Amino acid sequence: MDAATLLTHLGRVIDAHDWPALPSLLHPDFSCRLVHTGEVFDRDGWVRLNADYPGFQRMHVEDLVADGEKGVLRATVIGTGDDGFDLVFAVASVGTLRDGLLHELVEVWADVGQAAPAGTRPAVHGDVA
Repeated sequence: MDAATLLTHLGRVIDAHDWPALPSLLHPDFSCRLVHTGEVFDRDGWVRLNADYPGFQRMHVEDLVADGEKGVLRATVIGTGDDGFDLVFAVASVGTLRDGLLHELVEVWADVGQAAPAGTRPAVHGDVA
């Protein structure tokens, strides 16, 4: 399986909460590093993290770029907070395959809808003067 096919399937499995199918996509030596927290998970730990994550509802794949055994998936993840309101996150997942399975995953998560920090920042396309 190539990276595009596997990462597309990964997104579907996670969105469907099909936790029994998730390990079958992961190499026995799988590792996932969460850049924002510094945590590193092995295969069983990452499956458990996903299956037990409080309030998780949906994962919508927004974009996918892949070449051979390497790919990047960008998704929107929706969950429910303790207050009952939806929480929306963006995630970029960089995956590397080995033997047709996901061997390494590096994920970068961010809250969606945050205000930009106060202070001076360079102008960006679309800013109104």
